[in-house]
Amino acid sequence: MISVPAAFRRLAAIVLLALVPMSAARADAQAETASLPLQVDEVLAASATHFPSILEALARRRGAEGDALASQGAFDLVFSVDGFDRVGGFYSGRTVESKVEQRLRPLGARIYGGYSISDGDFPIYEDQYFTNTGGEAKVGAILSLLRDRSIDKERFNVIDARLALRQADFDVLLTRVGVQHKALLAYWRWVAAGRQLTVYERLSRIARDRQAGLEEQVERGARAAIFLTENRQNITRRERLVAEAARDFDIAANNLSFYYRGANGEPVIPGRDRLPPDGVLDASEAEVAIGRAEPVAEALADRPELEILRTAQERARRKVALSENDLKPRLDVNAELSSDFGDVAEGGISRDSTDAVVGLRFSVPLQRRDAKGRLARARAELEAVEQQRRRARDEIELEIRNILVNLATSARIARIAEQETTQAEAMENAERQRFASGASDFFLVNVREETTADARIRELLAQLEIRLARANYDASTVDLERLGIADAAAIAPPAASVAEWPEPAR
Repeated sequence: MISVPAAFRRLAAIVLLALVPMSAARADAQAETASLPLQVDEVLAASATHFPSILEALARRRGAEGDALASQGAFDLVFSVDGFDRVGGFYSGRTVESKVEQRLRPLGARIYGGYSISDGDFPIYEDQYFTNTGGEAKVGAILSLLRDRSIDKERFNVIDARLALRQADFDVLLTRVGVQHKALLAYWRWVAAGRQLTVYERLSRIARDRQAGLEEQVERGARAAIFLTENRQNITRRERLVAEAARDFDIAANNLSFYYRGANGEPVIPGRDRLPPDGVLDASEAEVAIGRAEPVAEALADRPELEILRTAQERARRKVALSENDLKPRLDVNAELSSDFGDVAEGGISRDSTDAVVGLRFSVPLQRRDAKGRLARARAELEAVEQQRRRARDEIELEIRNILVNLATSARIARIAEQETTQAEAMENAERQRFASGASDFFLVNVREETTADARIRELLAQLEIRLARANYDASTVDLERLGIADAAAIAPPAASVAEWPEPAR
């Protein structure tokens, strides 16, 4: 059995004693947060951090980032070594050649350098292997003058991968905006459902409280027994309204938990104790939005789906340029300089020199049907994307104009509903006083109470409509701060840095 030193045991005890207060403090902080009213910022922060769709979009972006890195592999520096040794036969030649090659982007250039050294005899058909005793060094370059001059498959892949990464950036932003928009809608519907439940509970409580007074009055003979039956009918009807409102609230809480998640990413269902104060639903949000200037122009400049389509246009244009490149004839020039070192070896004096060589290569497909077909396809795809982007712009303009109309109308309806509630409450109080003095009847009191409840519900729904319209407005104009994702502004790169190289020459 291994004995634990006393010093180590004391140290472990000290560490445990230090951790216990920290754990308790953390638990107390979590419990305190769970008892506070649930604010919209807390919901937005949770959904922005833990919602699966956002995490999925971020994972796809990392994949696009990997593709962008892989596309640059065509321009990696390549080192190679080749050699052989004749171990039998008439000739004894052996050679080793090393080479470094680098592809460059301008003019589709490839530059290379190498060193080779040989020993022994080679047949006449292999005399290119002969070198002096110090070996041979060479450098050269291959340039494309027509086809592949401004673009080729490798350069296209690099630019296309960068554009795909840009699309992934805006796809992340689009996903985050969409999630936060739905989180806002779920939050305000949850708040409104809680307020409606409170209204119906108050209405039901009034009827239950009245029942005890009516029973006393019936026993004294001041009221007919039928009033008890009528009030029980009111209680039953109002309890049904409470049950329906409680169901709607539970459903709204479940829907909100889809976006409101804990530190482990699991959904958290908020209870009624976390409802915010009554004044959280008001009409001021509409006034702020309506007062903004040129919201359509701002949205067209910020909407991520338009940027995704604009980038898709750029990708389509690059594909057209690549297809046009394939129609061109190939004319490559190769310049090479080589020199041997050391004493003259088996290759003779002809190897002991510095050689400069220039070569040309020309080829052209005579029918070019493959390139023509791919070019026609690329141009058709470009036109399709352009029309898709045009339709998206028109839809966004229509969407924002309708949202502004809805905001203005909702604000006006909310003000009317507030007046209606005030008037209904005044009539209810007056009718209750008349009933207490015997100047009114039970039926009218019930009608006034339910009219007030209906007015309050309409006011709540009008205020909810404002909040929903404002959430729609914030999402449509990509107001990142109000959506709780202000950090998302740094996700997508500016348009000027999408591609490193200019448009290919036509």
